[in-house]
Amino acid sequence: MLEALGAHPWAYPMLEVVHLIGVALILGNLVLLEMRVFGWASTLPIEPLARLSLGLVGIGFGLAVVTGLLMFGTQPGELLANRVFTAKMALIMLAGCNAGWFHARRSLQLQDTTARVSMLLSMVIWMLVVTCGRWIAYV
Repeated sequence: MLEALGAHPWAYPMLEVVHLIGVALILGNLVLLEMRVFGWASTLPIEPLARLSLGLVGIGFGLAVVTGLLMFGTQPGELLANRVFTAKMALIMLAGCNAGWFHARRSLQLQDTTARVSMLLSMVIWMLVVTCGRWIAYV
C-alpha cells in the first residue's frame, strides 16, 4: 500500500488534500464552538451546537489521523528525525489534553473565564499544529 503512494503521481498529493480537509473540519468547527462560548450567537443552544460541531471535529480528526499515518509510513525515518514533526505531535497531544480537561470540568455548561481561556488555548495550539505541518517539508 505504501509503495502505491509513491508509484502514482496523484496518490500522495490527494492524501495531503484529504489530510487538509480533516484539519479544516477540526479548525472550522472549533472556531464555531469557540465563538458560541465567547457569547456570539448566544440564542443558539450550546448543547445541540456542540454535538454537531464536535461530531464534525471527530470526523476531521479521524481523517487527519488516517491520512497522517499513511503519509508518515512513506518516510518514517525522516519524519522522526524532524524536530518540527516532533513538535507537531507534541502539540496534538497537548490539544487532546486540553480538550479532555475542558470537557471533564464541564466547561460547555459553565462557559466561564476558564472555559474561554481553554478554548482560546485550543485554537492557538491547533494553529501551531497547522504551522508545524506546513514547516515539516522545509526543515
